[in-house]
Amino acid sequence: MTAPEPHAPPSTRRAARLQRARALERAFGAPRDTADPRRSAFARAAIDRPATPVRVGAAARPAAPVSRNDAKTAKLMNPSDPQPRHARRRSPLRSGVVAGLTVVASLVLGSTASVTAAVTGDQVVAAPVASAAPAMIVGRVVPKIAPTPEAPTALPLPAPAQAIPTPLVAAAPVVVEPCALHAFADALAVRDDTAAVAAIGGAEDFRRAVAGGLAPCVDLADPARLWTVINKTRPLTPLDYRPSALAMPQGVRSVEGGSLRADAAAALSAMVAAAAAVGVGEIALESGFRSHTTQETSYGNQVSAQGVELADLSSARPGFSEHQSGLAADVVACADGCGTLDDLAASAQGQWITAHSWEFGWITRYEDGSTPITGYSPEPWHLRYIGPELAKAYHDGGWHTLEQFLGLPPAPGYLG
Repeated sequence: MTAPEPHAPPSTRRAARLQRARALERAFGAPRDTADPRRSAFARAAIDRPATPVRVGAAARPAAPVSRNDAKTAKLMNPSDPQPRHARRRSPLRSGVVAGLTVVASLVLGSTASVTAAVTGDQVVAAPVASAAPAMIVGRVVPKIAPTPEAPTALPLPAPAQAIPTPLVAAAPVVVEPCALHAFADALAVRDDTAAVAAIGGAEDFRRAVAGGLAPCVDLADPARLWTVINKTRPLTPLDYRPSALAMPQGVRSVEGGSLRADAAAALSAMVAAAAAVGVGEIALESGFRSHTTQETSYGNQVSAQGVELADLSSARPGFSEHQSGLAADVVACADGCGTLDDLAASAQGQWITAHSWEFGWITRYEDGSTPITGYSPEPWHLRYIGPELAKAYHDGGWHTLEQFLGLPPAPGYLG
């Protein structure tokens, strides 16, 4: 047996490390890399870590490098260590505070952007916010991976406020009372009704002014006016009134020898002549002006024949008859002879009168269906002269009673 070589202590640190590596190789039977002992796993273990007794049953734990050079060598040889031993851990409390501040900053910035967009009118775009706060996993700080940003989504803005509309203030027309017009007042003063109607702007303007109560200077109770209204509540003033100028209509047959006011007589002559010219036939005057006395007799005869109630539907009491004004005419149709009042409606002359009498200033005063307003039964033969201008407005407006035309209340019966 060969005696062991005497133990000689290594002279340098490097020699000591190599000596330890060889001892480990001999003990565990591991081959040694003769070219570079540091590349062997056992050699690295001998170089990087000092031999430390290992307790049975204890968990294996790598030993710390014995020197700064050893530590650097271990780090270079084993770069897979994710974290250096000297790295300082972050406090969970500090990480939570940082995360909270980050969220608050995001909210503040988002609110500022919303306010700016509301003021400037820009569109607010919502973009995903990647939180920089790290996640806490069992006491260990793990950086949170920011999500992939998505395409910004346009949020609809509220509808812009509509501009406050500017009110359009139209200038109110200046209302001039007809009675303040000098031309109108002068025509009324000289009792020229035709000129008065023209001075106010025409028949329709006259009608609106009177019906609307804007012409108090127009007296509808004056029996000498074309526009006078005589009915069961509006008697003539005075009751025994008599027109100053009466005339017989020229070219018109008079059954009872009646006359009319001069202007009404001329208008009847023109109408009768026009009807004959178109081949309609002859129109005659059955009854024209009746004095208060004559009307008293006529009404008395009707009362004796029918009684007061029926007489009031067909005959006017004295002082309430349009015939007393000289502006009313009862007409009949004539051929070989003249028919009765009741025959007129069915005759060609009666139909022509209904269609054309307004052209000559006449209206049918008591139409069918108007009894509740006029107080009289229908009388297609009873014509009332109001002048061509007012008659045209009456026809064009589709009026059926003089009371409605001039804005007066109905007069179905006598007041007393």
